[in-house]
Amino acid sequence: MMNVANMGQRIVRASLILVFGAALAGCDGSGGSAAPARPPLEGARIGGPFTLTDQNGRTVRDSDFAGRYRLIYFGYSFCPDICPVDLQKLMRGLARFEKTDAARGARVAPLFITVDPARDTPEALKPFVARYHPRLLGLTGTPEQIAAAAKAFVVTYNKVPGSAPDRYLMAHSQLAFLMGPDGKPLALLPLDDPTTDPDEGAPTKVAAELAKWVK
Repeated sequence: MMNVANMGQRIVRASLILVFGAALAGCDGSGGSAAPARPPLEGARIGGPFTLTDQNGRTVRDSDFAGRYRLIYFGYSFCPDICPVDLQKLMRGLARFEKTDAARGARVAPLFITVDPARDTPEALKPFVARYHPRLLGLTGTPEQIAAAAKAFVVTYNKVPGSAPDRYLMAHSQLAFLMGPDGKPLALLPLDDPTTDPDEGAPTKVAAELAKWVK
C-alpha cells in the first residue's frame, strides 16, 4: 500500500509537471514544420544560486558547475523506496549515456540534494551516493540553505511523523531536472518506468533525453 509520503510525492510531481506543461504549451508556432526542437523547460523560472556542503564536507556552490550540465534530484537517504529507485534509474541512464559518448557524459554533473538535512549529514550521504554513481555528489546544508535551494527549484517537501521522533518520512516533489551549462533549465528527466526490467525503461529514456540536450 502506498504510504502518505509516497502519495504526496506523486501528487506534487504530477501537479508541477502539469504547471510546467501549461506554462510551456502552445509556444511552438511552427505549424508542423521541422523547426529545431526547443528544450521543454526553456524560459521556466527554475534554478538559482545555492551554497551547500557535499559528502566530503566541502562547500559547493552552483557557480562551481558553470559550463557543465547538471542533473539534479531532491530526495533523502532515509527514504524507504522512492528515492533509491529514482536514483538507480537516473544514474543507470547517465552511465549508459557516458558509455555511448564519454566526452558528453563527462559534461553532466549529477547532484543529489537532500530535503532532510537533520539526518543527512555528509557522513550519512557519503555511503548513500556511492551506491549509485562514482561522480554523484550528495549535498546537504543548514535547514535554511536547503529551503532556499528547494524554493529555487520549485521543490516542496514536508515531514511526515512516524512511529518515533527519528523515524519520520519526508514527502517531497519527485522531479529530476536537467540544467544547462548556464544554469538554466532544459528538461525534466523521465522517472516513470512501465517495464519490470531495471536495466530498461526509465534508464533508456534518461539516456535518450541526455543525448538529446547535452551538446
